[in-house]
Parts: sequence; C-alpha cells; structure tokens
Amino acid sequence: MIFFTIATLTPLPLLLAASTFGGIWAAAALVYMTALAAGLDALVSRVSPSQKGEEFPAADALSVVLAFGHFAVMASAVAGLAGDWLAFWERIALFLAAGMFLGQVGNSNAHELVHRSNRSLRRLGRLVYRSHIFGHHGSAHLLVHHVSVATPADPNTARAGESFYRFAPRAWIGSFRKGFRAESARRARRGDGIWRHPYFGDLVATLALVLGALAYGGPAALAAFFALSAYATVQLLMSDYVQHYGLTRGLQEGGSPEPVGPQHSWDSPHWFTSGLMLNAPRHSDHHLNPQKPYPALELTSAPRLPYSLPIMATLALMPRLWRRVMDPRLAALAR
Repeated sequence: MIFFTIATLTPLPLLLAASTFGGIWAAAALVYMTALAAGLDALVSRVSPSQKGEEFPAADALSVVLAFGHFAVMASAVAGLAGDWLAFWERIALFLAAGMFLGQVGNSNAHELVHRSNRSLRRLGRLVYRSHIFGHHGSAHLLVHHVSVATPADPNTARAGESFYRFAPRAWIGSFRKGFRAESARRARRGDGIWRHPYFGDLVATLALVLGALAYGGPAALAAFFALSAYATVQLLMSDYVQHYGLTRGLQEGGSPEPVGPQHSWDSPHWFTSGLMLNAPRHSDHHLNPQKPYPALELTSAPRLPYSLPIMATLALMPRLWRRVMDPRLAALAR
C-alpha cells in the first residue's frame, strides 16, 4: 500500500500549490503527471507485485482520501484558472496537470469505489463522477459494461477499426441511455420513487456545481469547470477505448456470448502508471473478479499493450498511428 499511497498522493500538494502560486509548482505538477510517470515506467522494468489476501482496509482508506483530494483539486484548479494571479503558461500547465489527475487518478479511484460492497463508498465514488458531470457512469459501468463487455450491446467497447473520435460520442450517449434504462428497471423492481433514482441525483449535483461555479467566479469559473470536466471525461473514455479495442466475445450455442475471459481486455504491465491508476491497467483481472480490491489485482494471460495506458491513450488521438500499432496485434490474436 505504500507504493499506491506515494504514487497517488504526491500530485495533490503539487496541484494545490500550482493553483495558488503557479511557477515551479505548476511545472512540477505537469512533469510528475507526464514525463516522470513515463520515464519511471520505462526505467524500471519490474512489475509491481499483487498483494495476496482478501481484506485491504488501507485500500479503502486511501480511496476516501483520494476522493476528497479529487474534490480539492477540482475546486482549486477552477479557482486558479478563473483567477487573475497566474500567468498564461501557468494556467496551461495547471489545466493539463489537474485534468490528468482528475482523469487518471480520480476516475480510477471512483471506479474502485463504485465496485465496493459498502454503500457509503459506492455513493462517494458516484459523487466523484458527478463532480465532472459523468455521474451516469456509476450506473452504466456496473449494469451495462460489466454485463455486455466485448459485445455489440456494450457502448463502451470499441470496435476494430473504429477511431476514438467515433467511439467517444457513441460511448457517452449509449452508456447514458442504457444506464438509465437498466437503473430505471432496477428501481421499478424495488418500488423506488423518482427522487431515489441516481440519475435524479446526478441532475441535482450538476445544477449545484454549475450554480456554485457561477457564484464563485462567474462565467470564467464556469468555463474552467466545464473544460476540466470534459478533459477528465475524455480520459475515462480513452481508457475504455484502449482497454477493450477490437476484442469480442464469441457466441455459444443458442446465440448467447461466451463468458468473459482474460482475452477480452488489454492489460498494461507498466509499474508506475499502474500504481498511479490503482492497478486499473490490470483490467482483465478486474473483469474476471469485479469485487477484488485493486491491491490484489494480477496480470493474467490477457493480451498486452505495447506501451503504458496513458501513452496508448495519447496514440488513440492519432487514428492512423493507433491502427498501425494495434491492428496487427488484433490480427495476431485472431490467428
């Protein structure tokens, strides 16, 4: 747990200082989230071991700290971007570094929280998603993605040859719609009223955040909030795109998809970014064992990405280069 704690908490003071003072702090936060992370992945060849066992109370404690850190980074970054005390380059560095933290660390942590059995932790995870206007992911991820992953029924599984730019709007809209239908059906079975529907809570949270940003800093703060939210959401969609690109489940007799296996996710063995993202790059084990805490996730026989998850997400922005790297690997798997 020491490794996860150091990797994920180190950016927090850097980002809070960057929002307040700019200068070297803004540069240090950006370097940590980019060059340092990529460099450590490349320099250290060992793979961080998984922890054996079933109980990890420290893992939940770290997740709670990271969730409140996520809220603090969002608020401080909005203030820094909307204020007048940072130079232009400092705002750019702050926006990039804070957005990467929210998108890579914050989203990975929310993902862990919504999978926990404790109701308070699940609600906290959804609140993290709500903080960048993506609350419905807390429903769609559990009720749609994990059920239908690697099939045409899952909007968050990228098809072979599909560019990220086609995938992203299809995934956002499709997950919103299917998550709403699945959540509504579940609530109807329970007899819950509309006020207990999580999508209603998502709407209330969005309105509160918009009004809060306007009250704090007017249109500038609102624009900063929307920009950071969009950046964080795009990174989550990039992660989905990369981790399931082109992989499909075969059909059994009767037409139902085969059970989910390690061959239906791309894994990344890169040690530092795995720690930074709470082992989210060990994605196949997560799909095989959705309730397994992140310290216990292991690398399986799943197909491996050639570079770390953040670097592969960057490649996804360049469709020709992406297909040059990934399509031969898909063809090899098919053979």
